Amino acid sequence: MYMVKRFFYRIFCGFFLGLSVFAPGFSGSIVAILLGIYQSLVNIIANPFKNLRRNILFCIPLAIGVVISGVLFVITFNYLFNAYEKATYLLFVGLIFGNLPVILTEIKKCGFHKRYLIGAIAAFAAALALGIFSLDAGQASGLGIIAPGTIIIALSGLVGGAVALIPGMSVTMVLMFIGVYRYLISTVDSFMLFDFTRLVPFGLFAVCAIAGLILASKGIKYVFGRFPGFANSMVFGFMSGSLVSILVASLRMNDANFNWLLGTIMLIAGLGVSILFVIAGRSINKENIGEI
Repeated sequence: MYMVKRFFYRIFCGFFLGLSVFAPGFSGSIVAILLGIYQSLVNIIANPFKNLRRNILFCIPLAIGVVISGVLFVITFNYLFNAYEKATYLLFVGLIFGNLPVILTEIKKCGFHKRYLIGAIAAFAAALALGIFSLDAGQASGLGIIAPGTIIIALSGLVGGAVALIPGMSVTMVLMFIGVYRYLISTVDSFMLFDFTRLVPFGLFAVCAIAGLILASKGIKYVFGRFPGFANSMVFGFMSGSLVSILVASLRMNDANFNWLLGTIMLIAGLGVSILFVIAGRSINKENIGEI
């Protein structure tokens, strides 16, 4: 009975990990920490062939959950982006804001030092400048979805995989900055319609993401183990800068379907979902059934 419960719990974990992969504002690493599987994932990624059978059995239910959430998310958010783009960005603002207290809690555990402000301010400025530039560039194109080049696809995969294990970092938020997020969402949507014309660039992205994940895993584990306070402060600065840049860009969007009632509802919904998820994750984590 315990094995069955753990199997379905890992499907549940995979569902929310999948959500963190697709939804800007959700950090996959924070989700994993809250659900009690972060350390197991880091160990598997850092040493994938050590205890291979056990690793596979651990990852199968996670993969099932990721696929389920991916299908549901892509269908829903591809529609929302096309019909209510501005309100959808406000939803993401709420999702990001609701996760900031989690990063603050991690910083407080290490004790605050003034030097942390340097990292936080630098990361905030970088994220703000990069975010506003990237989002504005995408809007200025007037094309909505732009097919990126091979180098951009490979680079986005490497960067996305590398930041996936950084607590507090949202992979999709980074992909939005690079300018490939909408393209990837529409690509997955086309796969579900049996249109595989973008299979090669998507495959390249996936391979590079796995490579980035493996290459960065040990370094991230070392940095956050050795300098947790400073590292989390930089994450907080980056998340805060991202929040402001997405908010500014969304407010400047021209969307004929937008009204402030819908925008406010989406903003509150994003905030509520993120807060409820943090609370639920901490409650579930007390059972400690996620680890290997």
